[in-house]
Amino acid sequence: MTTADLVSQERSEFVKRKATEVGFDFCGISKAEFLKDEAPRLENWLKKGQNGAMGYMANHFDKRLDPTKLVEGAKSVISVLLNYYPEKRLPEGDEDLKISKYAYGTDYHVVLKEKLAALMLAISEEVGEVNGRVFTDSAPVMDKVWAAKSGLGWVGKHSNLLNRDMGSFFFIGEIICDLELAPDGPVQDYCGTCTRCIDACPTDAITEPFVVDGSKCISYYTIELKEAIPEDVRGKFDNWIFGCDICQDVCPWNRFSKPHTTPEFNLQETVAGYQMSDWLEITEEVFKEIFKRSPIKRAKFDGLRRNIDFVISSK
Repeated sequence: MTTADLVSQERSEFVKRKATEVGFDFCGISKAEFLKDEAPRLENWLKKGQNGAMGYMANHFDKRLDPTKLVEGAKSVISVLLNYYPEKRLPEGDEDLKISKYAYGTDYHVVLKEKLAALMLAISEEVGEVNGRVFTDSAPVMDKVWAAKSGLGWVGKHSNLLNRDMGSFFFIGEIICDLELAPDGPVQDYCGTCTRCIDACPTDAITEPFVVDGSKCISYYTIELKEAIPEDVRGKFDNWIFGCDICQDVCPWNRFSKPHTTPEFNLQETVAGYQMSDWLEITEEVFKEIFKRSPIKRAKFDGLRRNIDFVISSK
């Protein structure tokens, strides 16, 4: 091993230790390079219109595939995972309206960016000035691909990243920087012949293993779609009014999910006591107060109201 290789290895180990100290559950590193295998997949997905009304997914095509277009001179991509699986869950019976578990607490963009910024600062203090940027899913970065390349898991048939130790209920973040770090290798796919996620999707959004038609996903309908929800999916939402966890809930790997340790992701007490009548009677004023720091604010009051009415009228 050369001196340069030794330095890169030591720096990688430092980054991973600091990531743990900051509060991340896993950290992996990959080389910042053009994602040549993803280019045709992304192009085909967009050509089929599987991004639906998410026009932004077609923007910055080159940046999604080449990290050096996001950070000049980029050499490494540091990927981190932060668990959000809740200890206390909302009731999910036949008469309960459901929200995705990732939306129980504070908006993850805020939480992840704070932790990533702390990690970036620790790296700079250790090695000197580093040119780098932190990312959550608000930028054109293929986070699941980078996490898989860095050995944090594999992309499952439901298109979510799966980790053998904790399943798929986690957020992904990245630091793309010009620091030379020793990369980790990918792990193998452990989905095997299982098709539970495909079989369980009520809107047939998983069109084939590892391919999700975003325009058919319940999460898309309840969050991204701003117009009326199509009639052909009426009665298929299983009471989900914001997001959907079905494909993750049925995944065998999520039997290894463990409760998170991030207080910001805890279920709000106000929402924990919500029953059907509370959702039906929610006002815009109450919505803005309760969900001002929540991912649910993305749907806006009118969007959430539309989702609730659609689910209720489908019964």
